[in-house]
Amino acid sequence: MASKPSIPKGTRDFSPAEVAKRQYIMQIIKSNFEKFGYQPIETPSFENSETLMGKYGEEGDRLIFKILNSGDYLAKADAAILQNKESNKLTSSISEKALRYDLTVPFARYVVQNQNDIVFPFKRYQIQPVWRADRPQKGRFREFYQCDADVVGSTSLWQEVELVQLYDAVFSALGLKGVTIKINNRKILSGIAEVIGAKDKLIDFTVALDKLDKIGEDGVKKEMIEKGISEAAIQKVQPLFHFTGSISEKIDKLSTLLASSEEGKKGIEELRFICDNIQKLGLKDAILDLDVTLARGLNYYTGAIFEVAPPASVSMGSIGGGGRYDDLTGIFGLKDMSGVGISFGLDRIYLVIEELDLFPQTVSSTSKALFINYGETEAFYAMQAIAKLRDAGIKVELYPDAAKIGKQFTYADKRGIPYAVVVGETEMQRNQFGLKNLASGQQVMVDFEGLREGLL
Repeated sequence: MASKPSIPKGTRDFSPAEVAKRQYIMQIIKSNFEKFGYQPIETPSFENSETLMGKYGEEGDRLIFKILNSGDYLAKADAAILQNKESNKLTSSISEKALRYDLTVPFARYVVQNQNDIVFPFKRYQIQPVWRADRPQKGRFREFYQCDADVVGSTSLWQEVELVQLYDAVFSALGLKGVTIKINNRKILSGIAEVIGAKDKLIDFTVALDKLDKIGEDGVKKEMIEKGISEAAIQKVQPLFHFTGSISEKIDKLSTLLASSEEGKKGIEELRFICDNIQKLGLKDAILDLDVTLARGLNYYTGAIFEVAPPASVSMGSIGGGGRYDDLTGIFGLKDMSGVGISFGLDRIYLVIEELDLFPQTVSSTSKALFINYGETEAFYAMQAIAKLRDAGIKVELYPDAAKIGKQFTYADKRGIPYAVVVGETEMQRNQFGLKNLASGQQVMVDFEGLREGLL
C-alpha cells in the first residue's frame, strides 16, 4: 500500500484563492517599492556556505539549511571526524552550499560582485523565498517569502526617514491601521553596554534584551546572568525594562543614561534626527515608537534598527524589520559601503489581513463567468465570444465537456464563479447570450456588448 503523501513541517501548499491574496499583497508592496525609486533584482535560492555562515550570529548559523554535495558527498569527509560523529566539523567537507537565510547578505554579495556596473547609491528590492530551520508555529514557517528594500552607498539618515514612510505607505494601502513601527539604534545598545561595564558582552546583552516581549523581565535577567553579565550591571539597566513616555521623553532619558558614552550619544543624535523629521512630516496610519529593548539579534546592524508590530488586536509576532549596516559589504572585500534596508514578512502580513478580514472581495483568481457547454456547435460559438472577452481582460472559461447542466452549474458554484453564460440554439439564432447571476438566479438576454459590460 502506497504511503500517504505529505510535505515537510514548516512548509505549505497554497490554494488558488490563497495565491490570489498573496499576489495582491505582493503587488501593493512592489508598486510602493517602485514608487520610492527601488529597482528589482533576483539572486539564487542557494549560496556558497561561506557566503552565509557567520553573518547571522551563532543562533542564525544553526538555522541555515545546508545542502549536501551532489554525488558521493562523503568522498571528502575526514574519516576520523566521521568516526567520532563530530557533525560541526564534518559539515564543511560534505556541504559547500546552503539555502539562503535572508535576502540582505546575498544582496551584499551581489553588490560586491557587480560593483563596477552599479550606480551608487543603489536602491534595490527583492521579493523571493528564504529558508530557516526554525521550529514551526503560528506565523513562523521554514519556507517563506521576504520582501526587501535596501539602499547601499549612502550614509544619509534621510534614507531611514524614507524607509519609515515606505512602511507606512504599504500598510496604509493594505488597509492595516494601528501598525507600530518600532525604532532603536545599535549604537545606543552599545552605549548602554559600555556604561554598565558589559562592553565585551554586547552581543549577549542585546540578544537577551531583544527577548523581553517573549520571556519577560525575569527571563531576560536570568539569560544575562547565564551569559556572564553581573547583577550590578543588570541593576543599572533596570529602567530599560519599564521605559515609557513619548519619543522625545524617551530620548531625553537616554541622553541622561548615556551621558558618558560617545557611541551612545551618537546613537541618540541619529535617533533624534529620524524621529523628529518623521514627526514633522507625519505618517498616514502607522505609529512610530522608540523601543530601547529592540535589538534584533543579527550581527550586521550598526545604526538604526526597525521592527514592525501588527495592530494590537492581533496576536502575532513582527511583520517587518530592518536597519542600518555600515560595512556589510566589507565581509566580501568592499569596505566603507554603508547600507540600510527593511523587510516585509509577507506570510505574517497575510495572516493579519485575513484575521482582520481586510482582503477586498474583488481579490480572486477565479473566472468571472463560466460558459455552459451544450455541444460542439454551441461551444464553438461560445469560444468566439470567450476570445474577445479575454482580449478585453475579462477572465472567462468554457466548461470543457457537454456534461449535464446541473453538474456544470455545481462546478461554477464550487469554484466561486459569479456568472454563467448560457448559449443554446435560441441564443445563437438571435446572436445573443444568456447572462445568469448565480447568486440571485436572475438571467437576462444580452448581445456581446451587453455581455462584456455585464462582466466588467
